[in-house]
Amino acid sequence: MPDFSLHPIDMTIIGLYAAFIVWLGLRLGKKHHTAEDYFLAGRRMIWPFIGVSLFASNISSTTLIGLAGDAYSTGISVFNYEWFATVILVFFVIFILPFVLKSQVYTIPEFLERRYDGRARTYFSILNLFLNIIVDTAASLYVGGLMLKLIFPDIPIWQTIGVLAVVAGIYTVAGGLAAVIYTDAIQTVLLMMGSIIISVTAFSKVGGWSAITAHVSPDMISLIRPLGDPGVPWLGLFTGLPLLGVYFWCNNQFMVQRVLSAKNLWHGRLGSLFAGLLKLPVLFIMVLPGTAAILLYPNLERADLVYPTLLFDLLPTGLLGLVMAGFIAALMSQIDSTLNSASTLVTLDFVAKARPDLSQHKLMVVGRWVTLIFMILAALWAPQIDKVGSIWKYLQSVLSYTVPPVVAMFLVGIFWKRANAQGAFLSLVVGVLLAVVFFYLNELAGILDIHFLYIAPILFVVCVTLLITGSLLTQPPDKEQVEELTWTKAFYRSETAELQSLPWYKNYRTLSFILTIMTIALVVAFR
Repeated sequence: MPDFSLHPIDMTIIGLYAAFIVWLGLRLGKKHHTAEDYFLAGRRMIWPFIGVSLFASNISSTTLIGLAGDAYSTGISVFNYEWFATVILVFFVIFILPFVLKSQVYTIPEFLERRYDGRARTYFSILNLFLNIIVDTAASLYVGGLMLKLIFPDIPIWQTIGVLAVVAGIYTVAGGLAAVIYTDAIQTVLLMMGSIIISVTAFSKVGGWSAITAHVSPDMISLIRPLGDPGVPWLGLFTGLPLLGVYFWCNNQFMVQRVLSAKNLWHGRLGSLFAGLLKLPVLFIMVLPGTAAILLYPNLERADLVYPTLLFDLLPTGLLGLVMAGFIAALMSQIDSTLNSASTLVTLDFVAKARPDLSQHKLMVVGRWVTLIFMILAALWAPQIDKVGSIWKYLQSVLSYTVPPVVAMFLVGIFWKRANAQGAFLSLVVGVLLAVVFFYLNELAGILDIHFLYIAPILFVVCVTLLITGSLLTQPPDKEQVEELTWTKAFYRSETAELQSLPWYKNYRTLSFILTIMTIALVVAFR
């Protein structure tokens, strides 16, 4: 085991970075005057910033540790979550994004209200808040606290978590989404740089890729796994994973909010595709170093020690400080994203509806206070995760139980004009009750033994069936209500003529095709 300690030079680098992002958030906060400025960066973001912010918000500290740890313990099949995100983002820019941006909504639950009614909006807002704060933010704070506990063993973990929450909270409270996106751009550079350095160093130390293929089991470096694989079985890869991906990239407020800030549809599309492109190198710079660690450190006690061990064992003073700043950057990206989106949901889906008389400036002030409150709640909950390990281990699969009703509402609503609020509500109520029953039987009572990637498609099929049946048995929705919120062949054809006049590098369909081919080639190479 390496010595988990930082040289004063490394500490200085990390301190300077933290001070800089706080300063940037405070500076940007002075430019905000309305709710649109604060929550959607004035709807003026351009594609490079959207793309890197989507990437940075997804690659959190938990992801960095989890990718390397899973590659070490179960193999590189964990990368299936990453490359499939690219496929989902291509689907998103073609079929969903145009209608979400055209609606000029602030939140995805608001979009569901326009497509159905207020019941869909309320449920999805509450679900988003729970997943964003109790799961995403708290988990990132907890993992960050564990990393800092290795460096500062004498400091209680609740204190390190508190410091992390305060630093991320200050610039998020002050600067809103603009601060989140601009700091994400800086953090992505640090993150990629650090990951590349670790990858190159690890591969060099083990003797290159040939040494890995010679000494590591072929099963550990294969993406497509057998039907009974406990990690990502191939059937679950193509049935359950797409549903979780649609939720995370197309419905999750803390991800989609970046795209809602786009200057126009073209920037939203290009930013999303850029994020998909950034996901592909993750295999080489974040996953395979965990495979190299099998040869470097064959006797680690826990898989979650792989990433910190790589950092402290392979990197020299100074460089370690920069890479640690990258790790903290990933942590901050997850926290700032979830805090800002949770604040947006509460302020605009609940406060603004209850108090329609509030001005844009007052809504912005409310948003800042809500962000502060959620920061405190996440920091208080995070240390408790260690005490409820028997429950917390199920949170990685909680999406499979909670999101199928929402994904069903969203996809059916986008592609079928006949879907109405009554069918959606029936699907929602029964789907949630069925999910609770499945969770109890499968996760708590042990009566069933179904992989969580199979739970999602089962619930999804039931919810779609109920939504269609309930809609056909009741009155159709108002045509004007759904006309601008559903995908049609006419919309596709109307775009075709416009796109033909653009060069290939500005045509989102051409870029989507190229990105899809690159993804398929990568999967085939590591199948």
